[in-house]
Amino acid sequence: MILPIVAYGDPVLKKKAKEIDKDYPKLEELIDNMWDTMYNAYGVGLAAPQIGLPIRMFMIDPAPFAEDEELPEDEKEQLKDLRKVFINPQIIEEEGEEWAFSEGCLSIPEVREDVFRKPDITIEYYDENWEKHTEKYSGLAARVIQHEYDHIEGILFTDKLSSLKKRLIKGKLASISKGKINVEYRMRFPLAKKAR
Repeated sequence: MILPIVAYGDPVLKKKAKEIDKDYPKLEELIDNMWDTMYNAYGVGLAAPQIGLPIRMFMIDPAPFAEDEELPEDEKEQLKDLRKVFINPQIIEEEGEEWAFSEGCLSIPEVREDVFRKPDITIEYYDENWEKHTEKYSGLAARVIQHEYDHIEGILFTDKLSSLKKRLIKGKLASISKGKINVEYRMRFPLAKKAR
């Protein structure tokens, strides 16, 4: 089932999410719904807060990036097969020299800005079968994970921008929160006027 994606301005996007356990109600169904929602919106990642749930879970499938001609073959291969669910993740380490990449977000449609992130991460997490993993990622794979991880920490990519950039996009963000934007997927707008 395709769920509405929560738009910029909703308090759930600024909350630090809580861990869950194996008995979280209807977890398998929730994961299936989140995949449907993400693919319907042509996303490469989706975090639970983006569908209104303040829990520490996100998923990624950065396969579309594998079509980038400029990427090295080994990175393309990694991106193609990286469809994963991360439950209760913890980034243990971020290393390397920060690099910029233009990021966007399903909760903040039509806004893209350069964000600086470190290129290498080590992350610990549980998968949907509750098996624990500790893995290293780099490049675009690491970036997609970092972006989604920020969501469960209550951080949006716009929080990482300079004060000048924030001022420049302030009007766009206000419009998004009021629902004054056309998107091709279901969204929930926190400040949209209710029909009487």
